[in-house]
Amino acid sequence: MASQIAKSLLNSTRPATNLKFDIARRALSVGASLQQKKTLKDKTGKNVVLVDGVRTPFLVSFTDYSKMMPHELARHSLLGLLQKTGIPKEVVDYIVYGTVIQEVKTSNIGREAALAAGFSDRTPAHTVTMACISSNQAITTGVGMIAAGAYDVIVCGGVEFMSDVPIRHSRKMRSLLLKLNRAKTPAQRLSLLASIRPDFLAPELPAVAEFSSGETMGHSADRLAAAFGASRAEQDAYALRSHTLAAEAQAKGYFTDLIPIKVEGKDAAVERDNGIRVSTPEQLAKLKPAFVKPHGTVTAANSSFLTDGASACLIMSEAKAKELGLKPKAYVRDFTYVAQDPVDQLLLGPAYGIPKILEKAGLQLGDIDTWEIHEAFAGQILSNLKAMDSEWFAQNYLGKQTKVGVPDMNKWNKWGGSLSIGHPFAATGVRLAMHTAHRLVKEDGQLGIISACAAGGQGVAMLLERHPDAHTN
Repeated sequence: MASQIAKSLLNSTRPATNLKFDIARRALSVGASLQQKKTLKDKTGKNVVLVDGVRTPFLVSFTDYSKMMPHELARHSLLGLLQKTGIPKEVVDYIVYGTVIQEVKTSNIGREAALAAGFSDRTPAHTVTMACISSNQAITTGVGMIAAGAYDVIVCGGVEFMSDVPIRHSRKMRSLLLKLNRAKTPAQRLSLLASIRPDFLAPELPAVAEFSSGETMGHSADRLAAAFGASRAEQDAYALRSHTLAAEAQAKGYFTDLIPIKVEGKDAAVERDNGIRVSTPEQLAKLKPAFVKPHGTVTAANSSFLTDGASACLIMSEAKAKELGLKPKAYVRDFTYVAQDPVDQLLLGPAYGIPKILEKAGLQLGDIDTWEIHEAFAGQILSNLKAMDSEWFAQNYLGKQTKVGVPDMNKWNKWGGSLSIGHPFAATGVRLAMHTAHRLVKEDGQLGIISACAAGGQGVAMLLERHPDAHTN
């Protein structure tokens, strides 16, 4: 553009001295306009900022974290956040923490993790659960508390621990044991024990199926991929892309939100995510369908894997951050939650959430510099992209006359995603937020969107804006 202006000026009949001045002035004007970034207005009255965030390495379940308890893993994330930000525990007004599969001994894991990390017993904490978007819910709950003027400084996060999940006795056995506990005489106890039958001993595992539909998420992902025409080859290619980009980001040291932790019984500290594996198209093609057999397209390789991990982040008003001498990484500008049919549209949260958040903020796809979208399955990602690029979907489900369109894939999950990094259900939201904040700096962007699907046919979309003081450390 600058060269075209210069050429047109060179062909004019102005004096040479004025010509040189005009060329320089206009070139500077063009450069300044190219550097202008779209900024968004604060809706909270508090200019809520994401100061920083951390996460433990995300590990494949049943590996190095397997002997821990969830609150211990969460404790590491809270301590890591304090160490990275340098804030004293006493400054924190409230803690909101997420989890999905709850450890029965620590039902309010936010509180137990906070006490284990040495926070004051006068610092309130509560636990939220919203499936895979639980730490997103923790963050937005904190934003609401700050906007309401209830608190100034809030820690948000989440933990998931699939290496040890609660397994219950059958309902018949539970009923018998409760009656046994109330029995008053040996004869009553013996009579109850004599009533035990073999089927009483069958355990109840945590549900892997949707309560409302009885269908597993993997089976639903396979049906969704088929409905939107996402082929096995496309899904494998997307999974390979995720692992390749994650491996590159890991090698370049981009995961600065990751904190090493020392695990009891292990000589060395755990320092890296251990689920990133770059394969080949040929190797991926050999895998058999995992859910819809024998003709399904969802496999173990193009699905996210069971993961253990925890995360935590610090949010507050911008004024409070300045008062404490902190340099925030992003503004939390807006968010929205969506819900849709949990049977046929279980995993379409982003296809509903992204256009809604764009419309709320008055933005277009091209205004977004980074996209961090949760990858439950490659087929789920491809289906959401195809839905966004569908006039029919827009008209029939979004109430729009024209399609949303496809985001620039060069800005999409450039450091990999849940398929490769891992997906501890309630911890992923903070990872998405920190990758957004750090990528905006690395890629010189201004606005980033986070979106994710969740069990129950729900979803979230969040909009972050780069803070002027942002850095990637």
